[in-house]
Amino acid sequence: MNWTEWLIVFIVIQLIHGLGTWKMYIAAGNKAWQAFVPVYNAITLMKIMNRPWWWTILLFLPVVNIMMFIVVWVDTLRSFGYNKPKDTALVILTLGLYIYYVNYTQPLVHVKERDLNPRTAAGEWTNSILFAVIAATIVHTYVMQPFIIPTSSLEKTLLTGDFLFVSKFHYGARLPMTPIAAPMVHDTIPVAGIKSYLARPQLPYTRIPGFQKIERNDIVVFNYPTDTINSYPNDDGKYHYKPIDKKSNYVKRCVAIAGDKMSMKDGDIFINGEKLILPERARPQHKYQAKANRLDIMGDRPYMIEKYDITEEIYQTDRDTDPSLVEFTATEQAIEQLKADGVITEYTMRNQTLPAPFRKDLRDRNDYSTVYNALNTFPYDARLSNNNDDRDEFLIPAAGMTIDIDYKNIPYFKRIIEVYEGSEMQIFNNVTVNGTKVMLNGSPLTSYTFKQDYYWLMGDNRDNSLDSRYWGYVPFNHVVGKPVFVWMSYDGNKSFLNAFRFERMFTTVNGSGQPTSYLVYFLVLLGGYFVVSKILKNKKKNKEKS
Repeated sequence: MNWTEWLIVFIVIQLIHGLGTWKMYIAAGNKAWQAFVPVYNAITLMKIMNRPWWWTILLFLPVVNIMMFIVVWVDTLRSFGYNKPKDTALVILTLGLYIYYVNYTQPLVHVKERDLNPRTAAGEWTNSILFAVIAATIVHTYVMQPFIIPTSSLEKTLLTGDFLFVSKFHYGARLPMTPIAAPMVHDTIPVAGIKSYLARPQLPYTRIPGFQKIERNDIVVFNYPTDTINSYPNDDGKYHYKPIDKKSNYVKRCVAIAGDKMSMKDGDIFINGEKLILPERARPQHKYQAKANRLDIMGDRPYMIEKYDITEEIYQTDRDTDPSLVEFTATEQAIEQLKADGVITEYTMRNQTLPAPFRKDLRDRNDYSTVYNALNTFPYDARLSNNNDDRDEFLIPAAGMTIDIDYKNIPYFKRIIEVYEGSEMQIFNNVTVNGTKVMLNGSPLTSYTFKQDYYWLMGDNRDNSLDSRYWGYVPFNHVVGKPVFVWMSYDGNKSFLNAFRFERMFTTVNGSGQPTSYLVYFLVLLGGYFVVSKILKNKKKNKEKS
């Protein structure tokens, strides 16, 4: 739905509200017309219910407003003395329409100074839980969201089992595009295993302005652009729609921002012709093939983790012919240390550079493994020499940028034009190539102006990361937020008592130098809070006794 359609829906809701409550407004000492004026009617209703005016704001926050509607329905009835459990049940079950029955058929006596405290313990518990969920949903959606690192794609900066707080306000909080959804869960309700949202209706993409733009080397949480349910046709050739804000959450490092020209050579990233300098905390890993001089040491996984920080499995690639040949993932520093310690005698980084004949003319070759490699690397064009380690220079589009389009570069921008800048509800643009001509929805396409910024995101664990090299650009409307804090870290490969990484708890994700834990400071502040609270409570008790 576009904004015009949502405006019509908004007006209809105001009309439904006014028709169902105008007599109540009169009974509370107001005018009938006040029940129909958008926003003003909500502020007036808050006065009738003896609630603060700022509750009106909550009625306009997607997802939160669904819970607030229920609260307002119940409170409206209670403001006129309808406090029985059956009244509460009926107004909820009828989605508020029970108010029509009360408004037109029942006596209306406004309770001006009604007690807002629940009358029963069950009511008090219900109120507390409901408002706790509302508060948590506001924080989760618009301020800070918890996130867990499920894979090793950002080792050694972020480890599998790190629990993060992700800031929504750094880049600007994105308003939920799926307004009818369960609070504080993503696309699936835990345990039940069912979808947590209704795909329609959809709100247009809107973002609250942030105070920072995405910069190179930022670690970013985003919605996976080509989520499997949205990117690949099923057996009948049709696409399945999944809302942007309900696509899977991913976290990677932004290595190129909108407007950059990027290339790769032997695993190194070049931006606008210059090698990208990663921050100190980033320690890229690659797969290496080596000849082991000490298999006994390399087979001792705890020792390899402790001594060389090699956390992934080490494989013997030719156990029958030459058992000393091994393949493993490591940082450049770890490799040099292994060589210096005599654990390995020689090594080579596993490079996926395409052979020269393949670059010139794939059609004359019969190298299916090489073809597969190219066709599974964005932009899936066998004429290009792209793979995980080497990539010809290409453009990262920026909002407002206009470029010439031809049959050679359209593979890079086809998905952007068809999907990311097409309809939010379906793939309606159709890009085709007829000989050397590019067609958009049947008309020639010679140039294109981009509507939003795009980014290139990759994992530091280069050979164990599903990232932009496979599925391309990340649009800005898919950006969720910026990880800022590791509040807990747990190593699932260790016993429970030894699994907690206390040195990583309460460390910042970004910043210069190595991470520093602020756990001790947090515990001191927490202890101080409880001590001060206890002293204040004792003073209050002593004052009441005297």
